[in-house]
Amino acid sequence: MTSTDAKALIETAVRRFGEEVPALAPIKLTVDIELRGRGDVQHFLLVLPEVTITKEHDPSARVHLSMRREFFNIMATEAHVVDWVEAFTYGKAQASGPTQILQLIRNVVEKHEERAHLRRSRTSRRVGGAGADGDADE
Repeated sequence: MTSTDAKALIETAVRRFGEEVPALAPIKLTVDIELRGRGDVQHFLLVLPEVTITKEHDPSARVHLSMRREFFNIMATEAHVVDWVEAFTYGKAQASGPTQILQLIRNVVEKHEERAHLRRSRTSRRVGGAGADGDADE
């Protein structure tokens, strides 16, 4: 994977995540991304909210993300927010930085998931639930 490909994948992942969790879109943050491959490590600097990506390592970035390059390739194009949460929960991806920032992101994502779950449950009740007279369809 060339650095141009990686930049495009990072941008795709950020845009997809932002579409799913729009409350995080205005956050101002610098993120150092480490993609580990076979005998190779690539570093990228992501600046939010303008989504500027450069191929450089910045130890002063507020948040550091690290994961296998092969894993990131799949996640960037196919993953949804719940997949990212699972990846960080089970150690496929690692994040480090100030606890307040990581906790803020975690809380916003959890609230988004709660709202999405409520919307899904309301929709399923309307579709398969009670009719106009309050009785369930038989």
